[in-house]
Amino acid sequence: MTTTAATDEPQDREQWIRIEGARTNNLRDVSVRVPKHRITVFTGVSGSGKSSLAFGTIATEAQRLVSDTYPLFVRNRLPHGRAADVDRLDGLMFTTIVDQRPFTGNARSTVGTASDIAPLLRLLFSRIGSPVAGFSPAYSFNDPGGMCPRCEGLGVVDDIDLDLLLDRRRSLREGAIRFPTFAPGTYRWKRMVHSGLVDPDQPLAALPAAGLDTLLHAEGLRLSDPDPEYPKAGRFDGVVPRLRTSYLRKTPSRLTDEEKTALDRVVTRSTCPECGGTRLNATARASLIDGRSIADWTATPIGELRRIVAALRFPSVAPLVRTIRERLDAMKSVGLGYLSLDRASNTLSGGEAQRVKIVRHLGSALSLIFNLCAVGEGWLTASSSV
Repeated sequence: MTTTAATDEPQDREQWIRIEGARTNNLRDVSVRVPKHRITVFTGVSGSGKSSLAFGTIATEAQRLVSDTYPLFVRNRLPHGRAADVDRLDGLMFTTIVDQRPFTGNARSTVGTASDIAPLLRLLFSRIGSPVAGFSPAYSFNDPGGMCPRCEGLGVVDDIDLDLLLDRRRSLREGAIRFPTFAPGTYRWKRMVHSGLVDPDQPLAALPAAGLDTLLHAEGLRLSDPDPEYPKAGRFDGVVPRLRTSYLRKTPSRLTDEEKTALDRVVTRSTCPECGGTRLNATARASLIDGRSIADWTATPIGELRRIVAALRFPSVAPLVRTIRERLDAMKSVGLGYLSLDRASNTLSGGEAQRVKIVRHLGSALSLIFNLCAVGEGWLTASSSV
């Protein structure tokens, strides 16, 4: 990385961010000035220190100084960062960071929620939708009042194929449940074997239908006659509820390769037959504006949705409509007009996710002062007073 010596330049905190003697990570006493109210790009080969200078030094120290302005009670609940390893850092501004990391695997996040446009649409439909479903949460697939009861707001239904999960020729003790966390010797295998519900040495095919059904589907059952090895205070959940809770109702933070392979084998996924994949309940889907539901709106490409919103003529919500149009215009201006708001955010590429983040920051009521944005092999800094 090529730097410009900062020690002989006049200090002007209104025009420059000054870094002297930066030693974050692989930086070696780097001194440089970054102009404010300009676009600056840090470029260089991998490992040259771009991220260490832009993020590890400038952004980290700026955010740490902002945190220091809060009372101690609040600071104790904020992320704690060490002071930047630098001799001097002057002229910092409030900083936001837009990196290239894709969105996480949260199944409940969409382009609409990630860009903060979805809350505006929910508010609009709660004001002028007919018939009105209720307050804005009634139009949210992330709220019990608006989500489809069948898929719980996910838009898809995951089912466990018992024929693929079970080897009915084997007994519980022999490993009839073909899933890694129920393999012989595991904690969950021991709970099944010692539950006292069925004979653990009989093949599943020979077990009474009622006992096998309880073993597979019971939830929160207080066992009447478990083996001594079973936890005394424990309630029993069957195989299927255990798998649903651990793997289907949420996205596990970590999965072994063996668990991924097993899930791909035993879990089938299909569009929810009740909501048609819209994630919303019938009441929310029935509320219309000019013949279209909020599900119709979010399934429409942003470029076309702009025209639909622009055609609205409701004086009572004119400021809200204007705000929605501005957000949609911003999405199109960064090249995302082809996306729909119901697109799952974890399906976006790194570049698409980055542009969604940019729109969210630019649409904030908080004026953007200084941002750091990863661009290809470089870090771009943009400073603005508006």
